[in-house]
Amino acid sequence: MKEIITTYCRMCLEECCIDVHVEDGKMVDIKGNKDHPWNEGRICIKGKAAIDWAYSPDRIKKPLKKTCNGWEEISLTKALDEITQKMSNLKGKYGSKSIGFWKGEAIGFGQQEQYIRRFCHAYGTPNYFSCDSLCFASTYIGYALVEGAKPIGDFINSKYIIIWGTNPIYTHINMAADIRKARRNGAKVVVIDPRKTKTALEADLHIKIKPGTDGAFALGIINIIIENNWYDKEFVEGYTIGFNKLKEYSKIFNPDYVESITGISKEAQFTLAYDIFYNSPKVINHIGNGIEHHENGVNSIRAIASIGAICGCIDKPGGEIMVDGPGLPSLTLYDELPLKEIQPIGTREFPVIYKFRQECNTMMGMEAILKGDPYFIKGMIITAANPAVTNPNSIKVKKALESLELLVVRDLFMTETAKLADYILPAASFFERNEIVLHSNINRVGLRKKIFEYKDCQDEYGFLESLSKRVGIKGYFPWNSEEELNSWLLEKRGISYKELQESKIGIQYGNIKYKKYEKKPFNTPSGKVELVSKTLKNFGYSELPEFKSPSYKDISNKDYPYILITGARKVHHVHSRNDTMPIYIKDKTCPEVEIHPTDGEKLGVKNGDIVIVTSEIGSIEIPVRIVGKEDILPGVIQISHGWKDKNVNLITSDLLNDPISGFSSLRSLAVNIRGKIE
Repeated sequence: MKEIITTYCRMCLEECCIDVHVEDGKMVDIKGNKDHPWNEGRICIKGKAAIDWAYSPDRIKKPLKKTCNGWEEISLTKALDEITQKMSNLKGKYGSKSIGFWKGEAIGFGQQEQYIRRFCHAYGTPNYFSCDSLCFASTYIGYALVEGAKPIGDFINSKYIIIWGTNPIYTHINMAADIRKARRNGAKVVVIDPRKTKTALEADLHIKIKPGTDGAFALGIINIIIENNWYDKEFVEGYTIGFNKLKEYSKIFNPDYVESITGISKEAQFTLAYDIFYNSPKVINHIGNGIEHHENGVNSIRAIASIGAICGCIDKPGGEIMVDGPGLPSLTLYDELPLKEIQPIGTREFPVIYKFRQECNTMMGMEAILKGDPYFIKGMIITAANPAVTNPNSIKVKKALESLELLVVRDLFMTETAKLADYILPAASFFERNEIVLHSNINRVGLRKKIFEYKDCQDEYGFLESLSKRVGIKGYFPWNSEEELNSWLLEKRGISYKELQESKIGIQYGNIKYKKYEKKPFNTPSGKVELVSKTLKNFGYSELPEFKSPSYKDISNKDYPYILITGARKVHHVHSRNDTMPIYIKDKTCPEVEIHPTDGEKLGVKNGDIVIVTSEIGSIEIPVRIVGKEDILPGVIQISHGWKDKNVNLITSDLLNDPISGFSSLRSLAVNIRGKIE
């Protein structure tokens, strides 16, 4: 029997609507759904390879227990019973706070996240960790401090699009498509990045900036805009606070000073500032991970957000839209069971991330495991995350995870993190579960549909519901399946689950509305856009988006003369996922260090030569790729992350952090390079 099942991909963050061709119960092909307004038939190489991924012979399909003789297959019931008993022992000995839960990106970030957060507080631990403490949370905090939420760019209707530190052609294919449509309609695109990415190659202007200096550049742009009266006076006077303080602070960042810090000419600064003024309010400043991973990430994001704010680009067509969600009920228990008497890990060092995201900093999690500060984490349950490869300072991460009294990893494959576990539980792929899919940028809700299943591969709700029965908190998980839970969530919003099941491309839950701030205040303490932050001031930080010079500027050029950027995306990969799949092996993408030709000559190396890259943390040996003269700044090198071999996180620091978010400085790290001595 042949059929086509319309569902949603989850090989990356885009969640494209796809048509899965099934023959006799087996998936045989995937195509993008042409009728869905989000991806309009588009599908990337990762989505096309999803069948190989789901049916991979390397998938873990049975629970595994580590024994003195290696891995032993056991029944799911026995695995859950033993894990529950060990959790009970830890809780009795150290308290419930000694157990943490860690959600990875590979299984999703919507309902799965809320399930885990719910379980944590029902069980009695505030220690929820996730990949967000290295990705996204810093951007969210920066925008939330200024505007109350993170806006979404209305790219198609924009006239001027500025891309800061991201490469959407590789990472967000639908955003990239909208940007291309905007260009065809006459919009200009500017990319600010130390590297000539694929997106920069297609842009009208590529501004090369020294790593970690984006905040200085943004403040310089603000200074020029204010000095020339190019800002939106009506919006500033009616809907912002702190303008005069920001104005005075930005005066420090005159064009000469900014050029000396960033390497960007005065002419380029004036051009960008004028173009923003000329095209406002149809201007977008879109920020990627490249801005987060510095010692000044949050304040750089605050400064960039302030550009759009003072120019009146917020919540207007072609600008930065404050989107409405569908209003589904929250599954967390922060109001019902706040656990105020327990200090979450990392809140002493980085209280702001917990205030805004209710999650713990993963780097401080390693400190708690190893040092017991402020108390020991003794058990960890990790779902579809691979911190042994993707977190900074990998040796320390492995040491911490190995020292746990209980480590449970739920995943589809035997990752480097899974190898350290006491128990490995097989997780369901997105083809094996039902869940709600939100495209809030177009006000649309859809349903991901189960196509097949493996008996012991539980979805996230199934796992936590099974665990809740055993630990005595089943009352907080009253739904018997994810499908039953989905129905409850949607009915609370007045959306028919049956109708959503029958709709191939989902349901529109509302229309995009603009200038909502005229009737509804911004979600900030003042109800206005906060160009200075009382919230930060109350936590002991500066209320202004102060620029902090990167530490690499203060380190001896003789010892560590190069600046390392890590994490540039590859079109075939998502972090440490997918590298064993046939289509990617054929592509022969491999870890390498990108070096400017001038630096290659200085070092006396050519393509393929092995060099040693050293930081204050450690060293790795890695092949060289000499890139074009325009592809990267001299003195700057780039190594992508995610490979277990030649793992760049063996040399990244976990304790060189942004003081507000705690994010590690992964894209402006001082290093040295030398040729390998044979």
